[in-house]
Amino acid sequence: MEYRRLGASGLMVPALSFGAGTFGGQGELFSAWGTTEAAEARRLVDICLEAGVTMFDTADVYSNGASEEVLGAAIKGRREQVIISTKAGLPLGDGPGDAGTSRSRLIRAVDDALRRLGTDYIDLFQLHAFDAGTPVEEVLSTLDDLVRSGKLRYTGLSNFSGWQLMKSLAAADRHGYQRYVAHQVYYSLVGRDYEWDLLPLAQDQGVGAVVWSPLGWGRLTGKIRRGQPLPADSRLHQTADYGPPVADELLYRVVDVLDEIAQETGKTVPQIAINWLLRRPTVSSVLIGARNEAQLRQNLGAVGWSLTDEQVARLDAASAKDAPYPHFPYERQEGFARLNPPAVHTR
Repeated sequence: MEYRRLGASGLMVPALSFGAGTFGGQGELFSAWGTTEAAEARRLVDICLEAGVTMFDTADVYSNGASEEVLGAAIKGRREQVIISTKAGLPLGDGPGDAGTSRSRLIRAVDDALRRLGTDYIDLFQLHAFDAGTPVEEVLSTLDDLVRSGKLRYTGLSNFSGWQLMKSLAAADRHGYQRYVAHQVYYSLVGRDYEWDLLPLAQDQGVGAVVWSPLGWGRLTGKIRRGQPLPADSRLHQTADYGPPVADELLYRVVDVLDEIAQETGKTVPQIAINWLLRRPTVSSVLIGARNEAQLRQNLGAVGWSLTDEQVARLDAASAKDAPYPHFPYERQEGFARLNPPAVHTR
């Protein structure tokens, strides 16, 4: 397993990490993801550690805390062998203090996560969403205190826009607070919006991407193809409305090329889609999920080999979309392009 530095921090993380959203299986969304309990979870952790996958990501909102509890049970007795990443900030109830990232909510969320995980520190703690009602200085000072107390090692965020991230980093620099070193983002061959603003910002500011849903919310599994109905066992029947939208023609165009490259390489469609991501700038780690051992072992096959430059170029072309404003002049007009060459996104 390749290890990479997480952003501009000193933390080394595996190129592939395990997303524990399938652990616990409570509620409409998360039960559709998976219902893995402690014994099976421990087996999946065993397989991950054997392969060098040492980082495990969860969140308090995953199955109402059950994911953290199952993960904690699965790593019991080997805490020093793993990197724990968790998140907080999304609503856990209807009360006024049950959502957001205020000082009181963050302190309570961290203490609750430590209890559920059965540990006294969290390696990477991430804000699950931007809280527009809480000043960024309050959020940052609270996280800084939690790092200095030893409860957290590093901090990051998830699903922030460019201005939200930059405002937070600027405030951290201004006041001398801990900087965010990770941004957990959606990024896939059928979802490349990360590249327009967040990727160049991450390059400039030293923020590592931890990629969620690298298979486009379950669309790049190799089971969905042009002219065929959605398979009966696809979780998209239950979960499509929760995730990022993908136009059918874009999906089919990408899958057509993935199928071609699968024939050329002998690799599976998911392995190729994940391998493509591992070549992208700023990507520190890609989260892989699995409902069972077979899925996990297949996803682990995404490392240890490389796509050719020609294959990458075909995938880039198939997955490219027209640039949104204000980016399209920099692609279409020579004067703009000379001033700001595109980082990765080309047509």
